Amino acid sequence: MLRNATDLQGYTIHATYGDIGHVEQFYFDDEHWTVRYLVADAGNWLTGRRVLISNYSIGEVKWDERKIFVKLTREQVENAPGVELHRPVTRQYEASLYDYYDYPYYWGGAGIYGMGVYPGTLVSAAEPAVAGVPETPPEDSHLQSTRDVTGFHIEATDGEIGHIEDFIIDDDDWTIRYVEVDTRNWWPGKKVLLAPRWIQHIDWQEGKVRVNLLREIIQNAPEYDPAVPLTRQYEVSLFDYYGRYLDN
Repeated sequence: MLRNATDLQGYTIHATYGDIGHVEQFYFDDEHWTVRYLVADAGNWLTGRRVLISNYSIGEVKWDERKIFVKLTREQVENAPGVELHRPVTRQYEASLYDYYDYPYYWGGAGIYGMGVYPGTLVSAAEPAVAGVPETPPEDSHLQSTRDVTGFHIEATDGEIGHIEDFIIDDDDWTIRYVEVDTRNWWPGKKVLLAPRWIQHIDWQEGKVRVNLLREIIQNAPEYDPAVPLTRQYEVSLFDYYGRYLDN
């Protein structure tokens, strides 16, 4: 099911033997547009600490109770490698975190989960499914914060059309299916969706997202209402409007 990232903020994260905090934001990688971590504010338990919870750790989610159950103990989370979120999350840190939890790396393969590993069918990093993953990860990281990217300006071929307001996440594989664009800077009151694959270029330093579309095209796109569940019918109409093929 597709869910708004902002709606997931505040969900309680429950580990074995107790809660560990609540969802504050997400980290996604800008290559596959897939959420890799929940950022948990553990202030009521680990004073002043925020921890990264890999999507590999996610178990049952009780949507009506706004609670996410993770397959970890509080002790595991407490003793996990610390992270300073005011600095870029490096690939070296990610490797140390995955090694600590004995999770297979998600990088090093063609798929969104590396060599084909899927969160719902997690295997040990020592098993053949992750053979070929480099022992020493590359220096760079492609993680972006949903909080930091919210507000990025969207630029069409003939000028600015609005800004990123939210992200639509598929709770099955944790991919970001759409970015929600608020066009009130140019066309008051209307919100539209754009699929990440339609984005031409992102300037992460300048906070600008460029799409190869005219403003008029986006003006006439099917309107998105965050208060209404996003249906398959809407997705089909959206892709048909842009002349794209909906393949999932």
